[in-house]
Amino acid sequence: MARPEVLDRIQAAEREAEEIVESAENDREERITEAEREAEEIRDSAREEADALESERLDAAREEIEAEREAILESGAQEREQLESHPRENTDDVAEYVVAEFIERVHA
Repeated sequence: MARPEVLDRIQAAEREAEEIVESAENDREERITEAEREAEEIRDSAREEADALESERLDAAREEIEAEREAILESGAQEREQLESHPRENTDDVAEYVVAEFIERVHA
């Protein structure tokens, strides 16, 4: 093989090698970009799932607190009613006692 022919083949091989390297670098960049995009999608999805779970837990806690609040209010209302009715029951007895004492002292 003649020297110019060998040089041409070497130059062609070098160009081909450069093209292969450039193609590989482009491929690497594309893969990195795609991996970053996928990672961002995964992060977004995880964030959305965490937000949904947080919302569910907050709703459940609010419902539990509301139920507890209602139970406390109901208990308080029953206790108030009981306390209010108790003096009424005694009021009649007290009134009868006062009247009886008054009459007894008036006639004494």
